[in-house]
Amino acid sequence: MYGKQRSGKSYFKDDLFFIEAEQFYAYHNGTQWNAVDRYCFVQPAPVEDSYIYKPLSEEPLVGIMRYPNEYLKSKGVVEGTKVCYKPNSEYEFTVSDEKLYRMFDHQIVMSI
Repeated sequence: MYGKQRSGKSYFKDDLFFIEAEQFYAYHNGTQWNAVDRYCFVQPAPVEDSYIYKPLSEEPLVGIMRYPNEYLKSKGVVEGTKVCYKPNSEYEFTVSDEKLYRMFDHQIVMSI
C-alpha cells in the first residue's frame, strides 16, 4: 500500500473492513490472485520489433492476461494469453510489485 495508512468509514476492527461488492476487484487465496466479478487484470506487453518506429515502452492496446475472471476462462482466455483491449479501458494498479491494468472482461476484444 502506498500513502499514509488510516482508518476509513469501512473500518471495523483490526484487519476487518465492511465493504460494498463494487469496492474490491481481486482477492488473494494464499497462493494466487483471483479476479472477481466482471474484472480482469492485464500486464502491458513490451513493444514488438517492427519496421514502423514506435517510441513507446509498451505495445498499445495489447497485453498479457495475468488474472482472468471465470467468464474469460470459460471462453479460453487463461493466464498468459496475449489479448487486445479497447482504448481507454486501462486502469493502472500495482499488484505484487507488478504494473497491471484492471479492466472489465467486455473490454477484452480478442486473444492473439
